[in-house]
Amino acid sequence: MNGLYALKPWYADRLSGLRRALAARQVSPDTLTVAGVVCAVGAAAALAWLPAPLAALPVAVLLAARLAFANLDGALARDTGRTTRHGALLNELGDRVADLLVIAGFLPLAPLWLVAAAAFAATLPSWVSLAGAAAGAPRRNGGPVGKTERCLLAVVAAASGWAVPVLAVVAAGSAVTAVVRAVWVWRVLGRAEQAAATASAAAPEKAELPVAEPTAPATRRRPSPSPSHAPTLNSRPPMPDRGLDPGEVSGSITHTRPQSPADRGTQLRGTR
Repeated sequence: MNGLYALKPWYADRLSGLRRALAARQVSPDTLTVAGVVCAVGAAAALAWLPAPLAALPVAVLLAARLAFANLDGALARDTGRTTRHGALLNELGDRVADLLVIAGFLPLAPLWLVAAAAFAATLPSWVSLAGAAAGAPRRNGGPVGKTERCLLAVVAAASGWAVPVLAVVAAGSAVTAVVRAVWVWRVLGRAEQAAATASAAAPEKAELPVAEPTAPATRRRPSPSPSHAPTLNSRPPMPDRGLDPGEVSGSITHTRPQSPADRGTQLRGTR
């Protein structure tokens, strides 16, 4: 149930030429958002100060421009690659302020409590849509009495002077729209959670690998020395040959004495 919001693609197509012209002149999307708020101020002033049915034409023209600017600012930002978080925030705040300003134009025409109730109810659909988007659901727009329908009802009040009945319809219809959007968002989130649970259950469980029990490390034995290399108590490494006489080695202890010159001479003669 999208209401008049279903005409948005057709309306955006009609504005495509203007959008290209604004992009060629490098007009900021934020400027269009502010222009929409200014148009809402003008429509509220015409509704409050001009009698019916004289107020119908200016209110209709200004609110049509307000809807056009609300359509153009986001589309222009996307076309020119100037989408920013600040721009999105300004767009949302601009829409809420414009709605409240239009309803404020009924203050001289209806009881204060009814104007306040209509103003509060008119913001509920947007808060529901923003809450759903924050939870992960697509942004939900439209409904029995959305932004476009509220603008049309304001034109009806300006043309007929039926401020009280129109405000009652705005208050009740906006509350119903909020409920419709809340139900839709709740179902979408429920389906998403169910799909996630099904996908999680269908995923193959990871097979657990057997954990090997720790075993005691194998002890390494040192090879026992062979009998031929076994050390003995009195064994010593062989001494280098330093010219000692064989008779000078006795037992296990080697006694050395210096050679006399005569001995060295005898050795030298024997080697020639």
